[in-house]
Amino acid sequence: MHLRRMTCAVVCIVLSGPAVLFAQAPAAQAPAPAPSGPIAPADSLNGLMNALGYEVTGAAEAMPADKYDFAPAATMGDFKGVRTFSQQVKHLAEANYQFFHGWTVPGATAVDPKTIEALTTKDDIVKALKDSYVYAHAAISTITPENAWDAAPSFLPPQFKVTRSSTAAFCIAHSMDHYGQMVEYLRMNGIIPPASRQGGM
Repeated sequence: MHLRRMTCAVVCIVLSGPAVLFAQAPAAQAPAPAPSGPIAPADSLNGLMNALGYEVTGAAEAMPADKYDFAPAATMGDFKGVRTFSQQVKHLAEANYQFFHGWTVPGATAVDPKTIEALTTKDDIVKALKDSYVYAHAAISTITPENAWDAAPSFLPPQFKVTRSSTAAFCIAHSMDHYGQMVEYLRMNGIIPPASRQGGM
């Protein structure tokens, strides 16, 4: 019976936590009213991509150039064979093109991933990352209400039933995945990710 009461208490605390936090937040931080009416799929997906691109590029810029080859030592945990910070950033840049391979993207030119893999300096790698997000945004901008759920070219197997919208969503999720790893690398080097600093996103 005691265990049941404790379980109920924990569940209540977890569920009420967000409400308590929002209640304590200043009025100025209240979310803006949601827009009325339908939102174009490209606008909605590009909005999310903007947020992730901001966090990822901020993290890439925050790591000092002399730490770009940093990877956690195997003695720090199960880190054998993990990517270096540089490889994380280059992988993201390459993937932002790969996700939309085979799409027709007016006004934008895809980059051969091999050219990104060959980059060695921080400045060149960060530029490649930023350019890849420009391309991803251009690709997402081709999504319309009419083609949003059309099948799309993809490197994924058929059972994923890939559409234009799910490709964009997967690309965004992929950025989230690697952003988390980049954050860990930054903090291991005593660096607070820009988006986590006071006044950040």
